[in-house]
This record gives sequence, C-alpha cells and structure tokens, in this order.
Amino acid sequence: MQNRDQSGLEWRAGDLPVSTRFDDPYFSIENGLAECRHVFLAGNDLPVRLRPGFHVAELGFGTGLNMLALALACQGDCPGPVQFTSFEAFPLAAPDIARALGAFPEAFAVAGPFLAAWANGERHFTLGALAVEVIVGDARETLPRWRGAADAWFLDGFSPARNPELWSPELMAEVARHTAPGGTFATYTAAGHVRRALQAAGFAVTRLPGHGRKRHMAAGRLETRA
Repeated sequence: MQNRDQSGLEWRAGDLPVSTRFDDPYFSIENGLAECRHVFLAGNDLPVRLRPGFHVAELGFGTGLNMLALALACQGDCPGPVQFTSFEAFPLAAPDIARALGAFPEAFAVAGPFLAAWANGERHFTLGALAVEVIVGDARETLPRWRGAADAWFLDGFSPARNPELWSPELMAEVARHTAPGGTFATYTAAGHVRRALQAAGFAVTRLPGHGRKRHMAAGRLETRA
C-alpha cells in the first residue's frame, strides 16, 4: 500500500519513507539503524576517533537517523562536544521524521530535542554531545561556500543512479577540499564511478563488505597532499 503526500514523500509497506523525487527509500528496510552503524560509524572508525571538537559532516540529512546513531555512540564517556554539519536539499517535516523514526525505538528515544527544535524551524541545535547544524539547499551551491573542514564524512545521498548530482566528480572534489588532513569518508555505495571520483579528489578508497544483502560499501582516507 502506498500513501503519497505533496512533500515529495511516499509511505510504503506501512512506515517506510520513500522520496518520490528519486524513487528511493530514506533508509534500509533491513534495520536502517544497524546500517548506519555499520556504514557510517564503523566505516569512519567511530566512535574511537572522537575527541572534543571532532567534526562530522554529511551529505543527505534525510530523517536524521545517522545523526541519532552518532548521538547514541556519543553517550557515556564520549569526549565532546562533537560538531555535526549536514547538507540537505529537501528537508522533511517534523511529523514525517517522527513517523519514520518510530521504526527505531532506540533512536526515537533520544530524538526528542531534535524533533522539538526541528518543529520550531531551528537548524542549529544541541543533541547530547552533538552541536548540530543542518544547511538547507543544493549541496552543489552550499558546500563550496562552507568554511568548515570535516574529520569524517557520511556520504548518504540517494542512490547514485537516481541522484547523480550528489555524487558528481565536482562535488566529491568539494568534499575533499572540506576535509581535514587525514580525514575520512564512508558511504553505502561502492559504485565504480563514485569510487573513481573520490580517488580523483584525493582519497585512498577501499571497498568493504556492505550491510545486510548489500555486498559492498566504500570508505577511505584523504591522502597527504604534496
């Protein structure tokens, strides 16, 4: 059963959010939170690398699930604060995010401050040890203007086959330009053209086992510039 609204969002199989712009789900149907941890946290050697001032950046905020996975990893003795900056062209409404996150009780349990801030239109807010900024707009325009540099990148746009703009060589070069020395990236996709674009941008790229039924993912580290 499908439930389509006017926001570019469609609900399938109950509460699975799918972008109608890209005909792609916002998270894995095979435990999206586990995929976040496998791909984006483990792929960037997190939370081991975290330290006060560590900066994580992301392409594709979506439902905020990756942010919440990081917030959960930052509980307890995690050194903070940790900066989290995400770039999102099509922000979802707070009720839709809340509905989607209901599939992940562990993430939903810590999402209250985020959902309250989001509903109020706030795009800068604090979530546990995270200082969060969500930059709304086309990343091809907003990332080149960004003055930050990330220690770790979560590359989580929709499928490269459906959303090629977010995986272009030009944008991957901007990702590298906004990466701190020795910084890393991780992404669920192992598409050859994406890996080549990241290599051309200056990353040493490794193909790793993916999550669930997905055979491969990619991760890498920015090589030292001459």
